[in-house]
Amino acid sequence: MKTYDHAEIYFNLLCSVDPRLLKLTPMDDTVYQKFRGEFREMKIDVVDEDQMKSKEGKEKWRPFCEEFKGIVEDYNFGTLLRINSSQEYSEENSTLVPRIQFLAIEIARNREGCNNGLQKKYRNKKQEITEDATAMS
Repeated sequence: MKTYDHAEIYFNLLCSVDPRLLKLTPMDDTVYQKFRGEFREMKIDVVDEDQMKSKEGKEKWRPFCEEFKGIVEDYNFGTLLRINSSQEYSEENSTLVPRIQFLAIEIARNREGCNNGLQKKYRNKKQEITEDATAMS
């Protein structure tokens, strides 16, 4: 349940503030620089889950993740990552990854503008749900 709670809180943050202003860790700059240094060509708007979790993908990610052992708290804790950055969390749009992998991809998405449309797209949707619930009471 902790993993789902984390995902829900993070998505609510994305819908509430400008993603470019979000700081996910004190090490965001380092995580981003090392991520883009190692995974320069990785497409992050829609993650290729099969490639990322393939034998070759795991071999490339493992040393990156281990670099943050003892530096980023719970670096290997299972965390839900949205596969398509333009959509909310759902069973079809989520995959479980180590926390540092989530952080690297989401920091890049925030800095490179992949999460920019979420605030407008989902804030209005959440307001409608809240208004409907209020009208029903």
